[in-house]
Amino acid sequence: MALAIELKGITKRFPGVVANDDVNLAVEQGEIHAICGENGAGKSTLMKILYGMQAADEGTMSVNGTEVKFTSPADAIAAGIGMVHQHFMLAGNLSVLENVILGAEPTVGGGIIDRADAKRHLTEVGAAYGLEIDPDEFVEELEVGERQRVEIIKVLYRGAKILILDEPTAVLVPQEVDELFRNMRELKADGATILFIDHKLEEVLEIADTITVLRQGRTVASVKPADVSTGDLAELMVGSELPTPETTESTVTDDVALSITGLTVRDADDRAVVDDVSLRIRRGEVVGIAGVEGNGQTELVEAIIGTGRPETGSIELMGNDISQQSVRHRRSNGIGYIPQDRHEEGLLLESPLWANAALGHQMKPPYAQGIWFNRQGAQSTTEHIRERFDVRTPDIHVAALALSGGNQQKLIVGREMTAEPDVLIASHPTRGIDVGAQAAVWDHIRGARAEGMATLLISADLDELIGLSDTILVMYKGRLVAELDPASITPRDLGSYMTGAEV
Repeated sequence: MALAIELKGITKRFPGVVANDDVNLAVEQGEIHAICGENGAGKSTLMKILYGMQAADEGTMSVNGTEVKFTSPADAIAAGIGMVHQHFMLAGNLSVLENVILGAEPTVGGGIIDRADAKRHLTEVGAAYGLEIDPDEFVEELEVGERQRVEIIKVLYRGAKILILDEPTAVLVPQEVDELFRNMRELKADGATILFIDHKLEEVLEIADTITVLRQGRTVASVKPADVSTGDLAELMVGSELPTPETTESTVTDDVALSITGLTVRDADDRAVVDDVSLRIRRGEVVGIAGVEGNGQTELVEAIIGTGRPETGSIELMGNDISQQSVRHRRSNGIGYIPQDRHEEGLLLESPLWANAALGHQMKPPYAQGIWFNRQGAQSTTEHIRERFDVRTPDIHVAALALSGGNQQKLIVGREMTAEPDVLIASHPTRGIDVGAQAAVWDHIRGARAEGMATLLISADLDELIGLSDTILVMYKGRLVAELDPASITPRDLGSYMTGAEV
């Protein structure tokens, strides 16, 4: 079989880090090829090189048998390569058609956009690959799985025959994953080649034709799914068995740490995005919130931490009403927060690790000494976080952007856990990180839970929700519509509640 992609001896160095070290990769035309590895293994760097976002220091790259050197994504697109990023790059206030053609608009005389031709082409692409969608619908009105479909159509519209899908199932419920895999198989049947980056090893085994494993920047194996198990893949990736989030012993007490009553939040269109929500979390308890993204989870979290203001309702922290208090007050009085987007909310990417470790806690010791910032205290505490939470970095003075996603996440988790909060709001705490980093985060949440910390867990990883939670609440269209026992619910049944099928 001819090769669609062949990478030989790819090496990429950054200050203090060798991200790719003599990596080899061979991808046959018309196959689904999975790339696995823990965070920091070099997957993202390798894909950025393939997509023209970065240049390799050494090595060669061939596309369909021809050696290439890309200087930008435009070169990769011209060679028939498209990339669907983990974080969707869509404008919600534009239609599907406008998003798809943005930057590739067909024009007629005088530079006028030929919308009729664009719509015809988009419709043809959707029909050819089983990705039909209404071109006139606004993206903000689409479900998460539909938005991902738009991202795939966008690269196919530009003529891509080789697709890079970066963590495509991270925000999907099982039913949407099934639909995505059906689309991927149809793309393959029509001759497309797909590179598929995923941390969910069961999914990799289900969909891939070939699996390449990277470890510490090097290629360690290329295997067929029939020849390996999830445990085999985990051992290739991190040198240990596949971890599970399962919690076996209850540590729930009778002491209520966080109480929310009648909370309603409205958006700019006066729509109730959080609709009369009430819940309680006791010390030593993990309450999980399940829901397809866009059903009010983000606004609920914002109301709790103070960045959003509810229209009605009350929030009590350890028996004290904090409904009108500032974010600083809430953080200083016992709320820890792991944000859903570590880059947008959790880190100052250009700043050193010791400055990031102080974020949200900079007014208290050991980060503060009176009214002054205590740099020595911050650096000492960051060294402690680095060691206890296994943040792999050359030193604490590097910028946060130099770390892999998993190590960035461990820094955030370490920052919040070290402050010993009474209540932890953990929003997608393991999104986009590998099995090793994921296991570390689970262990720290379980350990703090055993010591009395209350946790509100919002996650799209249904195994994580079921494994860590003492109780699961389902959020649908801004309301809590079901309370479920993790011991008796399956991911597929939970997905049905999340999509409204069981409501």
